[in-house]
Amino acid sequence: MQCELGIRGSINLMHCFGLQNYFGQIFAVSEASLLVPHFCHHFGPSAKHTSVAFLKTHKTASSTVQNILFRFAERNNLTVALPITTCDHQFCYPRPFSAHFVHPHTTPPDIITNHLRFSRAELRRLMPNNTFYITILREPGAMFESLFTYFNQYCLSFKRVPNGSLETFLDHPWSYYRPEEKDSMYARNTLTFDLGGDKDWPFSEAAAYAKRFAVEMERVFSLVMIAEYFDESLVLLRRLLSWDLDDVLYVSLNMRTPDSKSSLSSENAAKIRAWNAIDSVLYDYFNASLWRQLRELGLSCVEREVQLLRQSRDRLVRRCFGGHLPPLRSAAQITNKELRPWQPSAKVAIVGYDLPVNITQKGHRLCLGAPKERYGFPNDQCERIVKLLSFYSPFLAAKCP
Repeated sequence: MQCELGIRGSINLMHCFGLQNYFGQIFAVSEASLLVPHFCHHFGPSAKHTSVAFLKTHKTASSTVQNILFRFAERNNLTVALPITTCDHQFCYPRPFSAHFVHPHTTPPDIITNHLRFSRAELRRLMPNNTFYITILREPGAMFESLFTYFNQYCLSFKRVPNGSLETFLDHPWSYYRPEEKDSMYARNTLTFDLGGDKDWPFSEAAAYAKRFAVEMERVFSLVMIAEYFDESLVLLRRLLSWDLDDVLYVSLNMRTPDSKSSLSSENAAKIRAWNAIDSVLYDYFNASLWRQLRELGLSCVEREVQLLRQSRDRLVRRCFGGHLPPLRSAAQITNKELRPWQPSAKVAIVGYDLPVNITQKGHRLCLGAPKERYGFPNDQCERIVKLLSFYSPFLAAKCP
């Protein structure tokens, strides 16, 4: 379908995209933005898809995707799978996922989105047959730098490196890396491990294994998002699930301060890709796949939808935060303790947001999703579940009676 253009065609253009803002009103589009023809597939009204299994990978902007899914579940009264008590806030990661790790009060689920190590067979036992499987990847250099900084005090392969130096680790990784150790999955091919693959496949055969594994994963996942092209990925996600624009609005979560990040030289970036060879093949494969899908949709169409997504997000955030974009705050500056992001160590500062102190209950429903009185748990477990939801999705207004 060709989108009708011109000033009088702006409404038709909006309907061609299927885009409305959070308040149900058609966006105004500037005259200049309509001068270039756009072609996009028809995206007409249809029932929203509500069965989603999101494989939450590490240090890939996955917490932001998870927050989107939590809020969608909250607004649409869906059941989200949550871990049993002994698994804490993850599904007993790094053990391979089992349906037994899901708390019985959250079954059968519509959505699963907490960290787990992927097992297709176990997830198929748990989720409906029409479930869409989705995940997100990140460029291996940036991801590994983030992993090294974030887990420096927890992963022994990183902890034993003198002075916590990433460069020192990359010069002689086998001097510090122990495949059999606890938390070693953070130190090599973490994406591959999260997807259920073998992070330590012999180096001489790693390229062939990675290509086979990528093809296998492509058969399983309906969409593999790319963190570097997050908004473009959301365009595809929204169309895949037939969701409204407001369903994919977001505020970025779990961000580090600039002084907690290390700039990578081209030499170290190359060393990271070599050390994480399987992850590198996976990323390149699915990055190319993402852009094939975007080109099929029409890059001009995608660009327009990304612009509208960002405009709508900024408008909603300003309304929720008192007419302005919220400043990022350190954990100590956030007055609401439940909204303070977890700090992995004194060397890493994770920033977050504070809600306006005078936000109304109506504002909570508009901006955060309608609060649930209960999540189907006995009273003695409700507080733990609310704390769990706040840990992963602080903008949900969950509460116990």
